[in-house]
This record gives sequence, C-alpha cells and structure tokens, in this order.
Amino acid sequence: MKSDRMLNINISPTINIAAKAIMMKSKNIDLVDLSVGEPDFATPQHIKNAAKNAIDNNLTKYTLNQGLYELREAIAQRILKDQQVAYAPEEIIVSNGAKQSLMNVMMAIISEGEEIIIPAPFWVSYPEMAKLAGGNPVIVQTHEENSFKLTPAQLEAAITPKTRALILCNPSNPTGMVYGKEDLQALAEVLEPTEIMVISDEIYEKLVYDHFCFTSFAAISRIMKERTVVVNGVSKAYAMTGWRIGYAAGDREIIENANIIQSHSTSNAPTISQYASLAAFTGSQDEIIRMRLEFERRRNFVFQEINRINGIRCQAPLGAFYIFPNVSSFYGKICKDTVIRNSTDLALYLLEEAHVALIPGAAFGADENIRISYASSMENLERGMERIAGALERLK
Repeated sequence: MKSDRMLNINISPTINIAAKAIMMKSKNIDLVDLSVGEPDFATPQHIKNAAKNAIDNNLTKYTLNQGLYELREAIAQRILKDQQVAYAPEEIIVSNGAKQSLMNVMMAIISEGEEIIIPAPFWVSYPEMAKLAGGNPVIVQTHEENSFKLTPAQLEAAITPKTRALILCNPSNPTGMVYGKEDLQALAEVLEPTEIMVISDEIYEKLVYDHFCFTSFAAISRIMKERTVVVNGVSKAYAMTGWRIGYAAGDREIIENANIIQSHSTSNAPTISQYASLAAFTGSQDEIIRMRLEFERRRNFVFQEINRINGIRCQAPLGAFYIFPNVSSFYGKICKDTVIRNSTDLALYLLEEAHVALIPGAAFGADENIRISYASSMENLERGMERIAGALERLK
C-alpha cells in the first residue's frame, strides 16, 4: 500500500546504472566512476579541528531548531562579503544539507496545485520535490545554442495565473553553465512585475572558472531580493558533503515557516557539523581557491578530450564540476548485440563495455546528453576518457 502522493513520484532514473555499478565494484571490477557529484578532496584541516574541538568541549547537545545563532551570523557575513546582500540571522535557517533547505522552502511557499517553473536540464530532485510539496512542475526545455540557459521569452511564455515560483540552479547541475549578471537582470525584468518567487540554488557558487564573476539572484535588485530564497551550503565549496549542512536565506516570514516545517521533521542540523561549518565560513578560504583551480585544470582536460571524439558536441562549462556533451549522433549505432537508442542505453553501454560510470541526460530531462563529473583524480579522468573514446569508436 502507498499514499496518494506516491502515485506521482518517480524513482530516480539512474537507479539501474547505480545498481550495476555497485555490483561491478563488489566483484572488484576496475571501474572508473565519473558519476559522483561530490569533491574528491578531504575536508580542510581547520574545519575538522573545529569539529574535534566541539566534541572535546561537549558541544554535542541540541541547538536552536533554526541553527546556531553564531553560525547564522557567520553565513550572513559571508553572503554580505561575497555578494553584497544583507541578511539578518533571523532570515537564515540551517538545515540537514541543501536538499532539505530546498524541500523546506518548497513546503513553505507552495500551495496545492500551484505551478513551479523548472528549466531543463534540471537537477533530478526538483520536479519530485515540487510534487511532494503539492505543486505542479512546469518543465521548460532550454537549448544548447543558448548555453542551456532559460531565456526571458521562455520564462514569460511559461508564466500562468497559477505560477508560484521559478527554480534556478546557478551554476548548473548538470550542465555546468552559469547565468551572468546580465542574464539574471533580463529574467528579473520579467519577474519583477509579478509576485512570482525565485528559489535560487547556488550550491556551486564558489566553483566558477575562467575569471567568471558569480552574481546571486538576490543581488540583482531590491525587489528580487525580497522575492528570492537563496539555497546554499558547505558541501561543494568546502568538500563537506557528508557533514550535511545547508542553509536557506530569504524573507523572514518564509524562513519562519521553513523553521516550523523543520521543527516537525528533523529538528536542528547536526551540532558538531554546525561548529565545523562555522569554522568553514569564518576561517581561511584559501582551500576553496586551491580546489577551484584544480577543478578548472580537470575541466580543461576533460573538455579537450571529449571534443576530440568524433560525433560529440560540447560547450565548455563555466561552473560546477560537470561536463554535459551532446552524444545523440551515436543513437541508432550498434556494438555486438547492443543497440544505442538513448542516453540511458549509452550510459549502460559505457558502464558494461568501458567500465566507466556516468549519468544519462534523461535523468536531467535532456536525453541527447550525458553528464560526466570531473570531481575525480586526473588519473581516473585520463583512464576514463581513454575508455570512453575507445568504446564510442567501436559503435558502428
């Protein structure tokens, strides 16, 4: 038996590939995993030391449901310094990862039957979160020629009287593309005359390349700051995925409602992780720079190698740690008894034939593409790209 809400919620389209990859690893097969969405670096030492100090000083009890006040102050100061946007600690909630922050916000602002505009390619959980919150996801397909960015014309065409919010992932998972200040201003011109909210997922904010200057949607104008909820966290920038700390910053009433929702689901985020995150936001940011430079070096390598493969079309991503090539020219081709019909077939083929794990674009609403993560060592990337090229050459 299952509840009515489960009738419209789909299991992750990547589960078949993930299951096969796990089985292969259990058999000690030499698998190159380019599917993971987390940095391969260790959490910086000063952050780990702060967690150890919290344990040693018995700072292991519940905190305020909304998060440590000093942590929320530190987040506010970090946003002010980096984006010149001012928030009070009462306008910030700390949660068990950015995913919970997103879910809290959706539950707080979306009413039954309201529409949420989601540009595709999208992060896999956005549509399902919207449905869990009682909303209707409205998928707007972006295009490669526009760098997979939602255009003002597309946004305007998608708006109806039922539209409640736009979800924007910037920098983007899975494409790695980044909306610049002018892009956001153009979208804001469409949104400002309305009452539509923006949920701006900025978890990859610090991972931008080629001297690109990141701009938060909340920094565009006073009106957009009032109607934007920024979601971010420590997972990607500080290599702290397992610490499970995210946050949402926005209008005080929305944050208060998110706080109520969190109080009846998980209560406060892990106390020790909060103290570690406090050190992340207030301590040296040098490790972020080092990791970003290494990710940029890896991106350059993968972009160079992927564009050497005949039949692949790919743009250079400006952020995150993913590359999203168009592989549709291989559809209809065959190797042995395997026919490639779509991105899922191609991902399974590369897993079985080349022992490389990656994610089919269908999972993100873009079946012509695949997502390759370069959050892996150069050794793995070199082996992985060589295997991918060889396997694709064998398709006839």
